[in-house]
Amino acid sequence: MTSHRVSYDLKEAPLAPGEVAIIGAGPGDPGLLSLRALALIEQADSLVFDRLVSKEVLALSSPGAQRFYVGKASRCHALTQEQTNALLVRLAGKGERVVRLKGGDPYIFGRGGEEAEIMVENGIPFRVVPGITSAQGCAAYGGFPLTHRDYAQSVTFVTGHCKGDGELALNWQALAVPHQTLVFYMGLANAVMISDQLQTFGLPANHPVALVERGTTPEQRQVITCLGELVKTIDEQGFRPPTLIVVGEVVQLAKVLNQAIPEEVFCASGETLELAQERVAL
Repeated sequence: MTSHRVSYDLKEAPLAPGEVAIIGAGPGDPGLLSLRALALIEQADSLVFDRLVSKEVLALSSPGAQRFYVGKASRCHALTQEQTNALLVRLAGKGERVVRLKGGDPYIFGRGGEEAEIMVENGIPFRVVPGITSAQGCAAYGGFPLTHRDYAQSVTFVTGHCKGDGELALNWQALAVPHQTLVFYMGLANAVMISDQLQTFGLPANHPVALVERGTTPEQRQVITCLGELVKTIDEQGFRPPTLIVVGEVVQLAKVLNQAIPEEVFCASGETLELAQERVAL
């Protein structure tokens, strides 16, 4: 068989010495990387990358590129954000062509805005390349859309974890409305609050919820549950970060669009998800 390589001509200026490219590497599957991101990764002298950037994406860089791991997990940071900022400034100051790789999209819960501010403060030229965010990737690979004319007229991306492990102070009343999709990033540690507050402000216990762990990777797993069973499901199934919590009627479409979903999933009242869906439809 003849192998074919994708050719592309993006008409973009090469990455300059001392310039930083803040790039979204997508949610995990290397096939979701943009051509613009690929072109810049190939030019990098130094790669500064997060925990959720896949090894397949890293392998696309030049063999001679330096690699700096700055991954963050809950209460476990390879470097603090301030140290990461200082590293970017130092590498750019040495004239390195720097690629800052982030899982998902750098401007959606990726701290890309904070790092861009540091570039401006230090007079460092930079460019930002968006990536497919985890919400989009996990939904598509999980077999459900984020919006749908019959189920969700809006979608909201919500942080499930506050800066410095502070209290998760959200406008729960605005979030707890039907016919919208809520995607909670980094929400496992606050699942009790998410479940309780959304029910307190009006969503029923049988409101559908999807848990998607390591979405778009070969290790992806997914369970469809409901608000009343959310915490129990997380505990019993042993979900670990990175896991998205997707709340909304749209997740019920995974029963139709994703044949890997189990036949029967139970909700808080003991009824099957199919009965819960009928109740939602009414």
